[in-house]
Amino acid sequence: MSLPTTGGRVESTSVITSVLSGRTVTYCRVDAAISPVDPAAPDIRMRVALPHGWGRGAMMFGGGGYNGTVPDLTANVPFGPADRPVPLARGYATFASDSGHQGSPTAPPSLDGSFGANDEALHNFAAGDALKKTRDASLFLIRHAYGTSPARVYFAGGSTGGREALVVAQRWPRAFDGVISAYPAWNNLSEILYLGYLAQVLSRPGAFPGPEKQGLLYGSVIDACDGVDGVRDGVVSNLRGCRFDPRVLRCPGGADTGVSCLSDRQLAAVTAMSSPFRWPYRIASGETGYPGFPFLSGADMRTPFLGFGTTPPANPMPVTSGYGMQYWDQWVKYFLTRNSAQNSLDVDPRRPGRWLGRISHLSTVQDRNTVDLRPFARAGGKLILLHGAADELVSHRSTNDYYERVRDELGPASTRAFLRYYLVPGANHANFGTPAFAAGWDSLSALERWVDRGQPPANPVVADLRQDRTRPLCDYPAWPRYRDGDPHSAASFVCTR
Repeated sequence: MSLPTTGGRVESTSVITSVLSGRTVTYCRVDAAISPVDPAAPDIRMRVALPHGWGRGAMMFGGGGYNGTVPDLTANVPFGPADRPVPLARGYATFASDSGHQGSPTAPPSLDGSFGANDEALHNFAAGDALKKTRDASLFLIRHAYGTSPARVYFAGGSTGGREALVVAQRWPRAFDGVISAYPAWNNLSEILYLGYLAQVLSRPGAFPGPEKQGLLYGSVIDACDGVDGVRDGVVSNLRGCRFDPRVLRCPGGADTGVSCLSDRQLAAVTAMSSPFRWPYRIASGETGYPGFPFLSGADMRTPFLGFGTTPPANPMPVTSGYGMQYWDQWVKYFLTRNSAQNSLDVDPRRPGRWLGRISHLSTVQDRNTVDLRPFARAGGKLILLHGAADELVSHRSTNDYYERVRDELGPASTRAFLRYYLVPGANHANFGTPAFAAGWDSLSALERWVDRGQPPANPVVADLRQDRTRPLCDYPAWPRYRDGDPHSAASFVCTR
């Protein structure tokens, strides 16, 4: 059943010819808008790409951050391969939307949360309502263009898009035949509270480790843990075997004496980032905390924008602070207090005071992902779940927790019948910057074989898109241990627990 709107309209069409993945692709681009019920709410801006030579498949892309723009319909799936065509070049009709609001052109990409002041816009984004509205309108346009419905409809997204992938599997289990969810921010409010706590910790005088000290921390973790998987290659695969104590970097006496060590205040900050955060109150979603980041990911100075940032959080929040700190700042201003002048550092996630009721309410909107995916499994849906073990923006520990909850709820055999989860060592958030391992795997072909032929992924191999090397993709909680042979070849590794 479709969700309520007041209609929609096609605003423009154009025929475009592009070279995608080495292929010349001609497609009709349709730009449209879905009108809200609340006249004060913004439209949902959406786009559909209808290829000549359509193969009767359809692919919806998820967004990122606070969304606010329509994703690129000519792009690949998250952690997609370099040697296979993108979905549009494979003959898929692709579609997506801005999730029901338009981001400010002057704000950093995907960091404009001002739409949260409107309830309908907030639900379109945070609860995923715009996903179903966009899906239904897009399939109407596809049927109108080709005279028939798609044979298969898939969803692929990472980060916010990964959360959206899990939302559609849960809320509308028959809407998509298969889903690719990468580095999903599935417990969005829980992570936001953790990021708010971290923002407060990093804003304290002397607590922020600058880029040089972030590099010191990251390099020290690599030195300590790189070889515990059997080979030194700049990738930490055996996360459980990594025993790093940041106190080995303590400055003499605990005071800040330069870039070659960490002060006691900085040690407290990096420890807070890597430790679980629990709040001492109940919220309606039932969530109780966020697991934090391993030192390896949070301290990777090669991508400070996604981690600590290059300057500490402050009021007003600098654009040079970490992405998560800016995300918290927007959430406090527009989702929580709905006061654009609110100093987000004055809201304490541990003791929210008068904001507790609002936090509890928002948890039912933003953290509404349940782990009972039985309806999706019964409908024949397949789910491929991916996360990088060095993700510096969304903790892979949180995805571990999600998978373990699903497995505990459904049982190992029932879970394995429709879900695979792969944790990719060395991969970070969306292959941003220069990750230790830039993951590329043809998850779409794997999903097609699973949905169409009943063949689940078998011995998958992930490539490094920036170096000539491969690794086995291991079913979580297994990890690739070096055995012998060429350290650049997946055949030299074995998945172990």
